[in-house]
Amino acid sequence: MKKIIYTRPDGGISIVTPVINTRGEPEGFTEEDALSRALAKLPKDAINPQIVEPQVIPADRTFRNAWSHGGDRVIHDMPKCREIKRDQLRALRKPKMEALDVDYMRADEKGDAALKTQIAAQKQALRDATANPAIAAAATPEELKAIMPDVLK
Repeated sequence: MKKIIYTRPDGGISIVTPVINTRGEPEGFTEEDALSRALAKLPKDAINPQIVEPQVIPADRTFRNAWSHGGDRVIHDMPKCREIKRDQLRALRKPKMEALDVDYMRADEKGDAALKTQIAAQKQALRDATANPAIAAAATPEELKAIMPDVLK
């Protein structure tokens, strides 16, 4: 069944899947009837609603919050995709940073300057993961999704 896409006032995209109920629909209720009903029930602030084929909506939802309305299809806003990727990397590095913070405090208590320097370098490498040049160079969501800095593996 076809779907309806529209832009919300916050800039995000919403996707509506009209349905035909198995009970309670009038005799002869069609897909076109379901689409008309769904269009009539869209929010008043829906921007540029369009009926589209389901295949124009990406199956991979990794960067769902970076989808935008590209006419008669859904497209990825790559700058938003890059920020989502950086947020994913930040989430992956958080437990590693916390563990290194504990190790650093222990090394500090022992007065082990060499270990503190080593841990500080590891923490900096984790911080640098979000500045990976491959993130800025990625031209597609698939390329972006494949990026995983060695320090986070």
